[in-house]
Amino acid sequence: MENLIKKLEEQITFLQHEISQMSKELYSQQKEIIFLKKETSNFKRRIDELENGIETDISKEDKKPPHY
Repeated sequence: MENLIKKLEEQITFLQHEISQMSKELYSQQKEIIFLKKETSNFKRRIDELENGIETDISKEDKKPPHY
């Protein structure tokens, strides 16, 4: 009986450690997802600006003349 209890305690300790590791990894992935969503949103906004002719960072000299 004592051996069984010790074995169960070891398994519980192992599982707690695994849960802790998974929790840390999940937190890290969630932070990365939030960052990537922000980046995607910024890219979409920038594409919309360029499609609508809002030229925030592009100078007029970089554009081709109208006869091209």
